[in-house]
Amino acid sequence: MKSHHIGAWGEEIASKYLEAKGYQILARNWRTQEGEVDLVAQDGETVVFVEVKTRTSKDFGWPEESITAAKRRRLQRSAMAYLSDQDLIDVLWRIDVIAIDRDRLGGVERLEHYIDAVNGERDIT
Repeated sequence: MKSHHIGAWGEEIASKYLEAKGYQILARNWRTQEGEVDLVAQDGETVVFVEVKTRTSKDFGWPEESITAAKRRRLQRSAMAYLSDQDLIDVLWRIDVIAIDRDRLGGVERLEHYIDAVNGERDIT
């Protein structure tokens, strides 16, 4: 399966997971000059930007390990761009990461939800 199909599959799994937890999905694959936000959701009063990482093997490590310092900065800039674009500058917001491992049969082997995972330069793992 091609990587963009794996990514789209993971985003759909993450979306359903968040909706089951009571989140409202506001946007999918929102693009800006800084990059793309996989999912934008509402969790109560908080706007949540969600980076979804999906892997089909451990050849390149755990999915969440791919969130580098540069990626964190891009996510923060993309979140600020979304908030500005939507005139939501004074709202509560955070960036979450959902890491998904897909099994050989096409199911979810593991799903980890890291809440407020991108906060400055700290690592999420």
